[in-house]
Amino acid sequence: MTSIDYDKALFYMLWGQWDDLLVLMVRTNDDLLSKKIEQFLHAYHYPRSRDYLMNTHEELMHYIDHALVSQMLLAQTQ
Repeated sequence: MTSIDYDKALFYMLWGQWDDLLVLMVRTNDDLLSKKIEQFLHAYHYPRSRDYLMNTHEELMHYIDHALVSQMLLAQTQ
């Protein structure tokens, strides 16, 4: 898995490009990233509460950060 999907997800999240984030959700090979995007977009379009929306946003951002850091560390060891 290349970090392109994670870079795109981060970019789309920062700039609020939800349509592109949806396309990325469908096309990515990372099932966990896809699920986190799905949960966030569902919370965004059908909010239960502001806290729930913020929680799904934070979970997605945390996963993207974790994946990018993990890939960076993996690249350093090679």
